[in-house]
Formats: sequence, C-alpha cells, structure tokens
Amino acid sequence: MLLIAAGCTASPSDVTPTSTSAASPPSSSTPSPSAGDRALGGGDPASVRLIPPSGGSFLVRGTFPFAPSPCRDPERPLLTGRFPGTLRVRLAADGTLALTATLPFDRYLEGIAEVPPSWPTAALDAQAIAARSYALATTGWSGAEGDALAQPICATTSCQVYRGIPVPRDPDHRRWVRAVRRTDGRVLLDGGRPATTVYFSTSNGRTYPNEDVFGSAPLPYLRGVVERDDGASPTSRWRVRLPFRDLSAFLRAADRWPAGGAIRSATAGGGALTVRRGGTTRSLDADDLRDVVNEWAPCLRPHRYPAEVAGRTLPLTIPSRWMRLSTTEDAIVATGRGWGHGAGMVQWGAYGKARRGWSASEILAFYYGGLRPVTHPEPGIIHVLIASDLRSLRIVPSDAGARIDGETLDRGPIVVSGGDRLHVRG
Repeated sequence: MLLIAAGCTASPSDVTPTSTSAASPPSSSTPSPSAGDRALGGGDPASVRLIPPSGGSFLVRGTFPFAPSPCRDPERPLLTGRFPGTLRVRLAADGTLALTATLPFDRYLEGIAEVPPSWPTAALDAQAIAARSYALATTGWSGAEGDALAQPICATTSCQVYRGIPVPRDPDHRRWVRAVRRTDGRVLLDGGRPATTVYFSTSNGRTYPNEDVFGSAPLPYLRGVVERDDGASPTSRWRVRLPFRDLSAFLRAADRWPAGGAIRSATAGGGALTVRRGGTTRSLDADDLRDVVNEWAPCLRPHRYPAEVAGRTLPLTIPSRWMRLSTTEDAIVATGRGWGHGAGMVQWGAYGKARRGWSASEILAFYYGGLRPVTHPEPGIIHVLIASDLRSLRIVPSDAGARIDGETLDRGPIVVSGGDRLHVRG
C-alpha cells in the first residue's frame, strides 16, 4: 500500500468471510482433466493440490476473465504473490478457479500486509496482536493450542490483507515477521473469547462506537475515543477539487445527470449537493456523491484521479465521509479528514503513539476499552482463500522437491486453467 496504512478490517458482525464460499468444492458434476494435460496423481478431478519443497514456497501469477469495461485504459486485474504452505486450486461450477493456501497460523500472520514494516516496533507489535485477535474472533476459534482451524479466512480488506511473502522481496519485511514472533500467542480477550479488534487507517480526530459504524450490537471494547496522534498520515487532511466538466461525466456514467451539457452551477449545504444547468436540477447527499465519484473518477479520468496531496496519491478520490462540501464558479471542493470505517484502532494513531514512547499494550488498551494482551491458544493450521474467479494460474516452486497430487515436480512452472474442465500442464 504506499507509506499509508492499508485499508481496514471488516465489521464485527462479519464473523464468516463472505468470499470464502468459493473455496468449497462445486456442487455440480465434477469435470475431469482434459486429454493432453498432465496426468494427476488421483484424488478430486475438480481440484489439484500442490505441496511446496521443504522450507519453500510458490510464486503465483494469476489472470482473471476478460470483462468489457467503459473505463479509459482499464487495468486488467492480476494476482501476483509468493505463498508458503500447501496450495489447492479448485474448479468452480462456472469454470473459474479458486486458490486456497493451507499453512501454519503464524505464517499466515507473517504474510499480513496492513502497515508498513518500517514503522516503530510498538506499532508493529500492536498491529500483530490486533491482527491475531481479529483472525481468531472472526473465524470463531475456540480450539486447543495447535488444533486445525476449519473456517477459512479471506485475503482481502473484507477480512485482513494477506499478501504472503513480499514480491519483490522487501528487506524491512523481517521487522514485521519479528513482531509476529515476538507477540506469539498474545491476544485481546473479551469475556474469555478473542475480541473482534477492527482497525482502520486514519481518523477525523476521533473514533466511533461499533454500532454507529456497522449497525451491530454495541461491544464494550469498541467505544469512541479522541485521536490526536495520527497527523503524520497522508490522509489526515485532504482537499479534492472536482471541476463541473468532470463531475458531469461521473454523474452521467452513474445515470444521475442527463446527456448533453455540463453542470453550470452548484450549491452545497446540509450534507448535500445540488447541481444545475438551465432547467435541469439534481441533488445528491454526500455519501451518494462520494460513491459515484470514487467509482467513476478513476475510471473515466485515470490520469487525474485519485489526486495527489502533499506529493502522495490519495487511496480514493474522496477518501472518507468526513468531509465538507463547498463550491466555486466552476467546481465543487471536498475538504476532509481521514480514511477508513472509523471504529477500533487507528493505525496511524498507533504509529504516532509509538513515536511518543507508548508500548504496544498501552496502545491497544487505549483503542480497545482497556483490554490488554494475554496468552491464548492458537490454531496450528489455517486455510486462506487467496483469490477466486480466476481464469488461469502459473505456479512456480521455489526449489525442486515440490509435489502435485503426490507426484514430484521439477522446478519448472505448473499452469492451471479453468473452463469446462480443469486443465493442468507442467
């Protein structure tokens, strides 16, 4: 992610990651490998299992099906990552592929990419404990030390951002690995169970109770606090100017403005924006405006949005709902603070507190209602849904000795593709 803390966690009510369903075998008839493909060593004909060489990993590059786009210069999504653990590729009923990694729980934590590993030690330790607690809470973990965790977890901001081993390698990554190992087994508990320790990047000067952010039942450890230490964040304060010509195009793409001429005037007030041209008038509340602009600005004007603030590109065109709208004679201006959902630990606040000498325990207690880390059983193995809806995968082991469905591989790549059946070539 930039030098910015990455995204944010899902809401406390999302105890089952919604994107993990693709990791299950398809319920339809199971296709078989096509003629001419590499013969598999038995097992499920709609999946393939790859075991890395001892102490090794797999470099994975994946493509997604082509989808027509109205965007200018659309970027085709690609999957690139190096992952430890056993990989399983499954063929879904629609012919796409899902990639799941099974690995030790601590190796999963070492692959989380939520804050820059160059941050102060106390901030990294606080993030590691929050990430461990969140993973255990949202998967419903209640087992004994070393048991397998059956419930998969996703690898995106809907759960926690998991990237595996950095590609290209980052020498600072070892600092994050040390934080995970230094805090081994340390968890925040509420009522004897792991707390749902949500977190986000940057505040508007305070955090909010979980019920105000997610609409979930109030949790005693997710109360609002005043934040004064996240000022180093590039999204602490931002200002975005949207000329009427650009805004007209974005609203038109969202069917919120008629074809033809551009907006000629606008007024802002009461958390809403009203735009006009001749006898045409449209009104949007601030949340609708943000949604439209964030979807269509980088699509239709990719070289202009998101804009740069203080020399760094914003993560979104309008990063948060904490903003004030104003107008000029030819543009609207959004002036705001922060990035993220607003509940739990502020990652850039943790950075600022660590710089001021706070310990990881003090940082966590501040954001999570006085909870402090304690030792708690961890699972031995976890399943991570790396990606779904893939078209093909190119998988390269880090060394000789990898195995595919029981058959030993050379160091060359394995190519897996979907369609009417699972195709495996190597």
